[in-house]
Amino acid sequence: MTWLFPPAAQPGLPVDTLEAQFPVRRIFCVGRNYAEHAAEMGATVERDQPVYFTKSAYALAAPGPLPYPPGTRDLHHEVELVVALGAPLDPADPMAAVLGYAVGLDMTRRDLQAVAKEKRLPWDTGKDFEGSAVIGPITPAARFTPGDQRISLSVNRAPRQNGLVSDMIWPIPELLRHLAGLYRLMPGDLVMTGTPAGVSAIVPGDVIEAAIEGLTPIRVPITGNQPGN
Repeated sequence: MTWLFPPAAQPGLPVDTLEAQFPVRRIFCVGRNYAEHAAEMGATVERDQPVYFTKSAYALAAPGPLPYPPGTRDLHHEVELVVALGAPLDPADPMAAVLGYAVGLDMTRRDLQAVAKEKRLPWDTGKDFEGSAVIGPITPAARFTPGDQRISLSVNRAPRQNGLVSDMIWPIPELLRHLAGLYRLMPGDLVMTGTPAGVSAIVPGDVIEAAIEGLTPIRVPITGNQPGN
């Protein structure tokens, strides 16, 4: 087959201790998975089922300088534990499919998301855009077991987000099992598992540092200019 134009490169992530790259297939995101964050966003947490949204694999960005995106004047940070799947997921044993874990940032155009929420429209423009999924290197599952690890984020060395992985409303096995009832989860899929309280706006010139104990931290300087500035 001849392509009309060269296809885009396969998005991927490095894996600690391995030379091979992890090819990213899909990015699933979990909303309202930390009670205090849900409260700060004005949402009531109901434990009947998780809330999901998605990002394109081409929203992926490596840690490092990140341009301030177009179309917003209210860009927010959200630090998250990311689960990387390396095998087809069997709901009877969901953790067997987990290849590893990473620190991620769900970057959000909050003003666009707020308008979508008010009008009961999809969140796509607020959540799925170039550079909206900043994810660090994957640590193999053999070296990390999710539990009471500290998850935190600072901007210009000032703390903003701070919590524990164990504060999740929906633990990882439950999330994966539930999500597998909606999608055929396969190798290359990523699940961003939600963010603790403390999300807030950033501007060009800010430096984000995000960490989860036991995983490779990430550092993201925000470059460029806000629209209208």
